[in-house]
Amino acid sequence: MQVRAMIKLGTVAALTAISLAACGTSSKQSQNQTLTWMETSSLPTMDNSLATDVVSGETLNNTGEGLLKFGKNSSTHPGVAKSYSKSKDGKTYTFNLRKSKWSNGDQVTAKDFVYGWQRTVNPKTGSQYAYLYADVKNANAIMKGKKPVSTLGIKAVGKYKVVVTLTHAVSYFPTLVAQTAFFPQNKSVVEKYGKKYATNAKDNVYNGAFKLTYWTGTSDNWTLTKNPSYWNAKSVKLKHVKFSAVKDPQTALSQYQSGKLDAIYLSGQQPKNYKNSKDYHARNGSRVAYLELNQKKDSMLRNKKARQALSLIIDRKQFVNKVLDNGSKIANGIVTSGLAIRNGKDFASEASTASATEHNIAKAKKLWKEALKETGRSSYSLTLMADDTPEGKSTTEYVQSQWSKLPNFKVTNSNLPYKTRLARSAAGQFDAVVTLWGADFPDPITDLSLFTSDNSYNNGKWSNKQYDQLIKAATTTNANKPAARWQNLIDAQKILLNDQGIIPVYQAGKPQLMKSKVKGVVYFPVSSNWDFSKAYIAK
Repeated sequence: MQVRAMIKLGTVAALTAISLAACGTSSKQSQNQTLTWMETSSLPTMDNSLATDVVSGETLNNTGEGLLKFGKNSSTHPGVAKSYSKSKDGKTYTFNLRKSKWSNGDQVTAKDFVYGWQRTVNPKTGSQYAYLYADVKNANAIMKGKKPVSTLGIKAVGKYKVVVTLTHAVSYFPTLVAQTAFFPQNKSVVEKYGKKYATNAKDNVYNGAFKLTYWTGTSDNWTLTKNPSYWNAKSVKLKHVKFSAVKDPQTALSQYQSGKLDAIYLSGQQPKNYKNSKDYHARNGSRVAYLELNQKKDSMLRNKKARQALSLIIDRKQFVNKVLDNGSKIANGIVTSGLAIRNGKDFASEASTASATEHNIAKAKKLWKEALKETGRSSYSLTLMADDTPEGKSTTEYVQSQWSKLPNFKVTNSNLPYKTRLARSAAGQFDAVVTLWGADFPDPITDLSLFTSDNSYNNGKWSNKQYDQLIKAATTTNANKPAARWQNLIDAQKILLNDQGIIPVYQAGKPQLMKSKVKGVVYFPVSSNWDFSKAYIAK
């Protein structure tokens, strides 16, 4: 039975605030409303069914809009849905849509959400993020090819009402629908462009505050332009957002100082040098860097002692303080500190396992020798893969120096373009890889679900039946039992860490310089991080 009282999400207050902000700042705005923004990697894709990375997510989040959208501190706010309600049992959500348009003039309707969701869970699409739909009715059966996509628990009631049916209550469901993987898709446009869809700026359509007006599909630069068809276009002040992929930190700093870039990310010694600048921002991130070992590939990486040795030999304290020195800190596990708090206790602390991140050279060497003997080897070699960014190179160089301390072990580094590294990770074409994962929503399950045996992001193929059972219990049996669910998730992370299923390295800081003339940029630590819809350039 539906709850009659509608959840308004502060719509009136939000619109009033936008209106007042516009009135209060109009005389202080620069004539040049173009924001120039640095990225460390090029844009991999604009298909929200296929995007898996933060660069794509950030661009999609500003050119598209879902039922709800993230705001400051990862709170949710109205998007295409102006209000929503949920049933008493928490299994049915009804979203009431506002009238809005695509950039080509088409109406954004409930059917666009139905089609977009169905396309993402369709196994033929090959979406790695389809697992986020697991709690929507019939999603799992559809992803396994056992039911048609038409049975997915979403339906359009008229043009402006979306009804979603879940298999069980999900407390964080509103944060799920704010993800780019849940955005609407225009069926006629997808079918019109076919294989070219979303591979460049023109073969796509947009319903967000901006539209992508320049991107070749391989270019290191891309441009967003204010979308006049956006439902709240009157509040959008920026005319353009120009992105540039700049991999060299010194080049980025030079472009910032010369006025070519309004915002850059810092690395190396830069954060230390500029932390007292008025332009400096120490963004708290929910991203963790960890090492995945390809346990499907050979017996050495399936050996627990070998994995433990590879973890124990790394001096994480030295790495974050002396090498990175950018606000990053040692990771307690896969769930970042500050992401989830219950009864005043941080999940990251409660679910930590000291042995998974400690530094013990003697113990590491002992375990390594035992692993070599147990797998019938006298020596071992592997290739360590990571991005070709400054941070990626620093990580591989440091880990290589640490791993080389293990007897009879040779490590070769391979730093690849971001897009290539992502593809090879997904295809299992690696020995060991440095992976950075950012939480999609403020709940431990966003990180822990990655390592279930059948998750598409479990590139290392670590598998543990007890772990799978605990994650299943947390998302089904105990979904509405907060204490039991919390304990399920704590127990799961401890299993992952005790078995050294992954090797956590650091929780990434996100130090940034941003010109003081840039106002109104909204940052949130989860998902796609940035919203430029309220930003403007002051005089």
